[in-house]
Amino acid sequence: MRLRLLVGTLVWAVLAVLVTGWALARLFNEHVEQQFHVELSTHLDQLAARLAVDVDGPPRLDMVLSDPRFERPYSGLYWQIDAMDTQARGLLRSRSLWDYLLVVPVDEPPDGALHAHVVQGPDGASLHLVERVLRPASRPDQALRLIVAANASFVDAPVLRLNRLLALALGVLVAGLAVAVAVQVRIGLRPLARLRDELAAVRDGRGAAIEARFPAEVQPLVDEFNAVLARNAEVVSRARTHAGNLAHAVKTPLTVLANAAAQLSDAAPADASGKPSERALARLVREQVALARTQVDYHLARSRAAAAVGIPGQRTPLRPVLEGLQRLMAKVHARSGFEVEVLACPQGLAFRGEAQDLQEMLGNLLDNACKWAASRVELSAREEGSQLCICIDDDGPGLPAGVREKVFERGVRMDEQVPGTGLGLAIVRDLARLYEGEVVLETAPMGGTRALLRLPRAT
Repeated sequence: MRLRLLVGTLVWAVLAVLVTGWALARLFNEHVEQQFHVELSTHLDQLAARLAVDVDGPPRLDMVLSDPRFERPYSGLYWQIDAMDTQARGLLRSRSLWDYLLVVPVDEPPDGALHAHVVQGPDGASLHLVERVLRPASRPDQALRLIVAANASFVDAPVLRLNRLLALALGVLVAGLAVAVAVQVRIGLRPLARLRDELAAVRDGRGAAIEARFPAEVQPLVDEFNAVLARNAEVVSRARTHAGNLAHAVKTPLTVLANAAAQLSDAAPADASGKPSERALARLVREQVALARTQVDYHLARSRAAAAVGIPGQRTPLRPVLEGLQRLMAKVHARSGFEVEVLACPQGLAFRGEAQDLQEMLGNLLDNACKWAASRVELSAREEGSQLCICIDDDGPGLPAGVREKVFERGVRMDEQVPGTGLGLAIVRDLARLYEGEVVLETAPMGGTRALLRLPRAT
């Protein structure tokens, strides 16, 4: 936009300046030529007024003309009188012609009519010439051609000087216009740059809406964008509420079934006949209720994250979440000599997403690491371009390379003796992918398993 405005304005400005310069130069040239011919006509009138012709004598001048250039040889201003009837050139002439005679094109102008020509003068100079034919009253049979001429340089020189000054002035004008246009475009488009910064702040989670005020041409766009953000937040909030209501509606009867099955299992006697007893049935109901509850939790977490992904304005600081999970896991997995430590997490690192989703992913990975670790779990985080890279290392037995991908499948458990549902890592991978991130398992420096979680970073 800036380039189009600059180029468009400058093209029209240059064209306008060129046309204006051409018109001014043309007008000045015509004015100088007109004034020049008026001056020559004035000299011609003066020459006619001072011409004296006796009845029996040759023509003469009563007195010299007033312009001293007529007396200086080759000064560039000349006069000459020719006889028309005898074709005698140079009957009288100015001292400035010295030994040169002006040659006028052959024509027969009417008496008193003013004619103009361009002829060659001394030293090959171009001359502007005006002539008039007169018949003296004392000798009406004798026609005299009065000629006044001047160098064309008297016209060309001031025109050339003006053209140079005009070109310089117009060049400075164009440069000034270019600077003015650039400044005007920069100042005029500054609200768009502010709008871009405000949008970046919303995208990075430093604001939930665009709060700044903008010019009247931009403010409607800002208001519409804020309305879209508010509408999206409302839709997401409503979806979360519905998902929570659904989960509560499902979990309540599941809890009732689980409690009833537990009471039945405790109260029912064992059946010695080999038929399924009430205790076995209660155990089966309890297991299926637990499985259904796990599936509800899994799909609830996934739907909540799917609704939240991509919403502008989300930003979750990373360090408080890591430290909170560290304290929680130290209590949940409290045993002699066991330690959970945050090694590195620079201040300012933040996740571009919801805190609950980040806690869900890190909680599952950290819980797995604590279950399998022998005595130590280490957490660290760093910045990798536009992503966060979070490492969770344990000193447990580790996982063979061939089964690292398999553990991300839903319901897969590597050891039935270790408590769990087999859905934790599947939830982590699904949530990470929803945020366009990833989770991979590698070998930790301590010999156990390293979980690498990459997520979008909030600037």
